[in-house]
Amino acid sequence: MTMTSTIAHFINGESTSGTGDRTQDVFNPATGKVTGQLRLAGQDDIKSVVAAARNAADSWSQVSLSKRTGILFKFRELLSAHVDELAAIVTSEHGKVLADA
Repeated sequence: MTMTSTIAHFINGESTSGTGDRTQDVFNPATGKVTGQLRLAGQDDIKSVVAAARNAADSWSQVSLSKRTGILFKFRELLSAHVDELAAIVTSEHGKVLADA
């Protein structure tokens, strides 16, 4: 028997199991095997996500253009540094061949 993981939510910078009580299987598209369970969001989760997004947008809009540019360039550097790991994730989630991912 293969163990699967439960995929939680990431809200306001933290992992949370959420308030929903329903789950949905996650499949590896290349093999059709179940690789995890996604915990579906409840109404309280949705409210928390919207509030966190609103707060983030409000604070981000107050950051200077030069600072936002620096943050985005750093993000680009991190993406480039982890391109192989990210490609492996895309491959496992979408069934793409590694070269395409």
